[in-house]
Amino acid sequence: MTIAAGFSQAADTFDPRTSMANTPAPQTAPGTDGLDAETDLLEPLVQGAHAGIDRLAETAAPHVRRLQDGVSAATDTLRQTTDEIRQTGEVWTEELRITVREHPLASIAVATAVGWLIGRLAR
Repeated sequence: MTIAAGFSQAADTFDPRTSMANTPAPQTAPGTDGLDAETDLLEPLVQGAHAGIDRLAETAAPHVRRLQDGVSAATDTLRQTTDEIRQTGEVWTEELRITVREHPLASIAVATAVGWLIGRLAR
């Protein structure tokens, strides 16, 4: 019996016009507290819930593994790309330092022109 079938069956037999106050207390054997009867009633629902959860886990496991593999691959690619960008930035910085050392006056002229252009565009 599935969980939905168990709930459906319980809903079909429920009568909201009756209340717990109108129902007599269940008779139990001396020395017991009535838990055995309640346990027997809940056992099929609990087993159905366990079976449903097991099926869900079996169905979801391959998808979760595939998602983990995808995330791992994306992380590796991102890390590699980040390292390449960092290295490119370091190379460009070093090349710019070399150019400024070799041509200091031209570097000052270019910096002045770029600053003037940015100032004009910002107005």
